[in-house]
Amino acid sequence: MIKIANKEWKTPVTVASGTFASGREYGEFINLSHLGAVTTKGVSDVPWSGNPAPRVAETYGGMLNSIGVQNVGVKMFIEKDLEFLQNTNTNIIVNICGHTIDDYLKVIEALDDHGGAHYYELNVSCPNIKEGGISFGVNAKETEKLTSACRKITKTPLIVKLSPNVTDITEIAKAAEEAGADALSLINTLKGIAIDINSKKPFLGGITGGLSGPAIKPIAVRMVYETYKAVKIPIIGMGGIFRPEDAIEFILAGASAVAIGTANFSNPRASIEIINGINEYLEKNNTDMQGIIGAAT
Repeated sequence: MIKIANKEWKTPVTVASGTFASGREYGEFINLSHLGAVTTKGVSDVPWSGNPAPRVAETYGGMLNSIGVQNVGVKMFIEKDLEFLQNTNTNIIVNICGHTIDDYLKVIEALDDHGGAHYYELNVSCPNIKEGGISFGVNAKETEKLTSACRKITKTPLIVKLSPNVTDITEIAKAAEEAGADALSLINTLKGIAIDINSKKPFLGGITGGLSGPAIKPIAVRMVYETYKAVKIPIIGMGGIFRPEDAIEFILAGASAVAIGTANFSNPRASIEIINGINEYLEKNNTDMQGIIGAAT
C-alpha cells in the first residue's frame, strides 16, 4: 500500500490517460478495484471533436497517436462515466485538458460541484491558444500559472502531467511543485512523425503525433530519475511499461507509482499482471514499496 497526497492506494499501479477510456470496457477483463487508481481520458469543458483521421500509426517499439483529446465534455462525462467510476472501489484520477486557463477552471468547478473524483491530473501538453499555441508544459512560467490558478479554486489533490518535449524537465517539475501540485506524472508522449513512402505523405491526419510504447522507456526512466532528485512530491512514472520489470525500473528511479498505457491496447490484463509481478519482486527481496522507491538514485 502507498499514499499519494495522503490518499491510500491498494496497489502502486494506475493506467495512463487516453489508453483506458474510463475503465468501463476494461472492466470486462479485469477487476478495476485491484488498481490503485483509474485515470480517465482527457476531459474538457465542452466536447472536443479531436484530430482528422487516420489517428494512429504503428512504429518500431511503439505507436504514434494523434487523437486530439476527443471527448464528450465534462457535463456528459459526469453523467456517463463519473457515476460509473464511483462504484469501482478505487481512486479516481480525472485528466483535465483545455486551451486556456479558464477552460481548466471550468472543468474543475463542474467536477467539484458534483464530487467523487479523488485527484485531478492537469494535462499541460495542450496548446495554450492565448499564447500562440505554445503548450502549457514547455514553459515553467506557464506551468506555474496554470497550476497556481487551479490550486486556488480546489482542495482536490492536483497531479501535473509533464511533457518530455522540453530541454530540462526538472525546471517544469519544480515550477509545478512550487505552484501547489501534490504529485507529478511523467512522461507524456514524445512528439514524432511517420511518413508513408508510397503515398509520400505523413501517415497521420494531424501530421505529427505522440510516440508511446517501449521505445520511449529509457527516456522516461531518465526523466523520472532526474525529477525525483529535484522535487519532494510523489511521482507517477509512465512510458513504455509492458512488464513488471519495466515498472520496477521506474520505482527504483524514484516513482511512487506507475501508469500502464500502450500495453493496455495489446493486453487488457497488463495492469493486473504488472501488479502481481511487483508483489512477487517485493516478496522475493523481502522488502516493501518504501524500501525500493528511488533506491537507484
